[in-house]
Amino acid sequence: MSIKDRKVKFGVIGCGHIGKRHAEMISRNSESELVALVDAKPKADLKLYDKEVPFFNSLNDFLGSGIDVDVINIATPNGYHAEQAMQCLDAKKHVVIEKPMALSRQDAEKVIFKALHVHKYVFAVMQNRYSPPSVWIKNLVESGKLGRIFLVQLNCYWNRDGRYYVADSWHGKKNLDGGTLFTQFSHFIDILYWLFGDIDNIRSSFADFNHSGLTEFEDSGIATFEFLNGGLGSINFSTSVWNQNLESSMTIIAENGSVKIGGQYMDKVEYCHIKDYVMPQLEATNPGNDYGAYKGSAQNHHYVIQNVIDVLKENSSITTNALEGLKVVDIIDRIYKGINTKA
Repeated sequence: MSIKDRKVKFGVIGCGHIGKRHAEMISRNSESELVALVDAKPKADLKLYDKEVPFFNSLNDFLGSGIDVDVINIATPNGYHAEQAMQCLDAKKHVVIEKPMALSRQDAEKVIFKALHVHKYVFAVMQNRYSPPSVWIKNLVESGKLGRIFLVQLNCYWNRDGRYYVADSWHGKKNLDGGTLFTQFSHFIDILYWLFGDIDNIRSSFADFNHSGLTEFEDSGIATFEFLNGGLGSINFSTSVWNQNLESSMTIIAENGSVKIGGQYMDKVEYCHIKDYVMPQLEATNPGNDYGAYKGSAQNHHYVIQNVIDVLKENSSITTNALEGLKVVDIIDRIYKGINTKA
């Protein structure tokens, strides 16, 4: 039976907060079926959404089980993404990779080469693109109403302390986490790239103010750069904000006006003053994913799952393709190599 005439079969690797979110959205979609869950932890410890789904403790066991699956969603620690994507592609399965796609440009390129070789799709998860303010600003930038872009400032100020960086977690480990820009703020760097394209002439400075006993990398940083399409940009970020998240915001200064998207998760239009333009009423943004003491990106994974289904049934194109996923990794990699690191 053609995939167009049946449900798309998904497996999910990694049953933490995000993996459970994937599994729930797959189970709720009438056009998809959750056929397996995979996690190294014992099933009884995971509080799974659907306890009847076949469960495996390793990707090898799942791939060797003979269970029919079309798509494997990878929601494991960052450092495993590229390696597990290669395994799934070797097994001739489409893959959905949570951000970041990899922790280096080279590993992301390997995944893309393999996908091309086996003729399978790679979907990079960047669900913040679906938030109403993101859709609105994308259309506004592409309309040309802003004119030339002069200056773009991205500010990401969150709290991540000992409640998040617990001893038995992959968070904070350089080889599994990758760094603050990979784990906390890659969604916003994706939006920056999605709107304005690639960057060059990067200058960066990093510091570890109060995470020396919690992480193996920086907790704060500043980067300045130039857009290849014209204009200057900067990123200021920190996870040293006391007690709770402060904001994630983007301010755009352009020829015909200025815009600021803010809130904790870049989920609100805080300022819009543009020549001969009236701001439309936007739909409400979904709340941030709730991870106990923390919240993260907006709850838009149902759009991601639907996009995978639509692409495989040949009804749509990929929202975030593998090359875009690679580009976000590449930009973060170059920001980290933008020198002047202070431990």
